[in-house]
Amino acid sequence: MSSDLETFTMLPLQIDPQTKALTTTSSSSRALQAELASLNNLHRSLLALETPNQIPPPPVPVNPKRSANVAKLRESGNAEYRKGKHADAVKFYSLGLQMALTRPLWEPQQLVREEVAALYANRAQAHMALQNWAEGAADAEASVEAKRIANSKAWWRRGKCLLEMGRAVEAKEWVSKGLEMEGDEGELVALLKDINAKLGEKGSS
Repeated sequence: MSSDLETFTMLPLQIDPQTKALTTTSSSSRALQAELASLNNLHRSLLALETPNQIPPPPVPVNPKRSANVAKLRESGNAEYRKGKHADAVKFYSLGLQMALTRPLWEPQQLVREEVAALYANRAQAHMALQNWAEGAADAEASVEAKRIANSKAWWRRGKCLLEMGRAVEAKEWVSKGLEMEGDEGELVALLKDINAKLGEKGSS
């Protein structure tokens, strides 16, 4: 019986002679199309390099300019938030996310996750200040997806947004899961008590 490593599968691939982009003549395989899209994105990133002979750098060094710009946009968002200019804060956080998410594919993914987690969490807070509960819930969830542990603020913010939207049962499930990940974090424990009280009111009415 042969293993997957011993099996050769001919795939219906085509290459554009000018752009060198790979495509498939099969429309049924979404997984193959996703892999080709990722490969073509990497190819375009390599072509856009500003290095001698378009040779990619080693995977560990990080572009310090991009890191500085991401940090500056996050700090600008924080400054606007402190001034009460929450809509402007959202704009700065969005620009920071755009810059962080377009890092070259060879740069460390953990760095991207850290940057994205912080920016999504901060933008969620700004949305909450504007009472944009749905947007805040979505951003907080995205933050948790990027960083599930040591991210209690994002867990709390989504739970609070769900509660404000009247989705107390979902909020309880979410906050309970957050407590499993973060331990008995004080703000999460307090929020869970508020949620249980709200559910108790509904049950008695």
